[in-house]
Amino acid sequence: MPTHYKIGTRGSLLALTQCGQIKDQLELLTGDTFELVAIKTQGDIQTSQPLWQMEGNNFFTKELDEALLKGEVDLVVHSYKDLGSVRPEGITLAAVTKRSYAHDILLIKNETIPTIKNRTEFIVGTSSPRRVVNLEKNLAEFLPKGKNAVVKTKMLRGNINTRIQKLRDGEYDAITLALPGIERLAHTSASMVELQRLLDGINFMILPQSVFPSSASQGALAIETKTVRDDNGELHRKLAMVQDTKTKEEVSRERKAFNEYGGGCHLAVGINVRKLGSEKGEFFLHNHQGFLNGEDVSYFELEGRSLPAFVAKPKVFNGHPSNDQLICKKNIPVTLDPGLHLYITSKYCLDAIAGSNPKSLWAAGTKTMKDLAALGYWVNATSDAIGDEEIQNLRSSRAVSIMIDNQAPLIVLSNDEAKSTLTTAEILACYKREINPSVTQEFKDEILKTEAFYWTSFFQYNAYLYHFPEIKNRIHACGIGKTYDLFKAKNIEVYPMAGIEEFKSWTQS
Repeated sequence: MPTHYKIGTRGSLLALTQCGQIKDQLELLTGDTFELVAIKTQGDIQTSQPLWQMEGNNFFTKELDEALLKGEVDLVVHSYKDLGSVRPEGITLAAVTKRSYAHDILLIKNETIPTIKNRTEFIVGTSSPRRVVNLEKNLAEFLPKGKNAVVKTKMLRGNINTRIQKLRDGEYDAITLALPGIERLAHTSASMVELQRLLDGINFMILPQSVFPSSASQGALAIETKTVRDDNGELHRKLAMVQDTKTKEEVSRERKAFNEYGGGCHLAVGINVRKLGSEKGEFFLHNHQGFLNGEDVSYFELEGRSLPAFVAKPKVFNGHPSNDQLICKKNIPVTLDPGLHLYITSKYCLDAIAGSNPKSLWAAGTKTMKDLAALGYWVNATSDAIGDEEIQNLRSSRAVSIMIDNQAPLIVLSNDEAKSTLTTAEILACYKREINPSVTQEFKDEILKTEAFYWTSFFQYNAYLYHFPEIKNRIHACGIGKTYDLFKAKNIEVYPMAGIEEFKSWTQS
C-alpha cells in the first residue's frame, strides 16, 4: 500500500514550484503520495531590508526546521544555499538533487542597452553582498561601451516575479537573479505563462562563473528529514533515489569553502565548483571571487591533478595572441545577415562581425566577451573557456528560450580548420592562421630559453613544436576545454589549468 508523506516548503511561488517538481519525481519513482505543506518563514515576511542587515540567522529555514522536528511534516525541501553552516540536532541531509545551472543572470530591458554607452552610472538591483562586490568591481567591462560607467547596486528583495516587475517599472537599469530559480519556474506551465509576460522585451547576460561566481550551493535543492524515524530507514532509502552524486560532490566543496570563509548571509564571496572531465580525467574547477576582511578574494584552482614544484621561477611563455609572434591571422571576407545567432570563438573574429546586428551573441571566453563589449555588442554568455558544451548547455535553458529562439541554428565564427561539437551549429570561417615569416631572432632565442608554456590551442602547440623541436620535453599547460582534450587524444603530457591566471600563479610563486 502506498505511503503518504508531507513535504514542508516555503510558500513562495518558486518554493512551491520546485517542491512540486520534487513531489512529482518522488511519486513517479516510489508510487507513494506526497503532499505540500506551505510554511511562512521570517525571510518571506520581512522584505524591507537585506538579509545581512537583519538580526538572527536561518531566515528561510527556522520555521521549517521546527515543523520537521515536531513531526508536522516528514521531509522539507530547501534551496540548498539557504541552509546555514550549522544545522539543528536531529535533522539529517537525506538527498541533494541534480542542478543544471548555478549561474547568476543579469536581466535588462532591450531599450536600455543602446543607452549604456552614454551613461556615467549604471544601477543594478541586488541585495546579495557577493553580487554587490563583484558587480561593482567587474561588470562595467562586460557592458557595451560601458567601461566608463560606474556600476552601483541598489537593494532588491521579493520573489522572482516581483523583482522582474520592478525592472519593468524602471526602478533599476538591470537586475541580477539566480538563473536556476527562473529555470524552475519555466519548467512549470502555470508559472511559465507569467514568466513569458514578465520577460517580454527583456534581454539577458548569463554571468561567467570565473568573474561572478554564484552563491555556494546555488542551484541545488537539499532534502532533509529527521535523523531518527520510526520506519526502519524507509523514507531515507526512497529519497536517495533523487540524489545526484555529481551535484553533491560539487556543493560539498562549495559549502566547505563557504564555512572556511566564515559563512553567513553577510559573506561577500561567490563560490562555485564545477566537476569536469571524462575518461581522460576528472577535475573540480574552483572559482572564488569577492571581498573578505578588508582584502580581495580571487581564487582559481583545478582540483584533481598534481603540479610539479619549481626550484626557481621558470621562464614562461603565455600563448595569448598578444604574446604570439609566430602565428598571425589573415581575414577571410564574410557577409553576415542581420538577426543571426553568433558564437565568437576568438578575438580574430571581431572584424567579421563589424556592422552586424546579431539576434544573440555568445563568446568562447571572458576576454573575447569583454572585447565584444568594448566594440558595443551585448553578449549573452560565454563558455568561460571550458568548452563548447557549456554554450550548448546554456542555450538549452528553458528560461533562455523565453527571450531568444534557442532552436535557431548557431553560426560559429572561427578559423578555416575549426570543428565544433555543438549541435545545430554551422561553422563560418572568418580567418586562417599562418606562420609569420618575420619572427625576430630575439623572440626565437626567448622561446628556446623558455621552460614552461601555456598553449591557447593545439594548433599553436604544433606550430611551435615544428619550428622549435627543442621544446618538446619542456613543461606544457593549457585550459581544461577542447585544447586539453586534443593533447590527451595524442597522449602528450600536459597540465590542465583553471586558466592563464592559475598558470601564472603556479609558475611565478
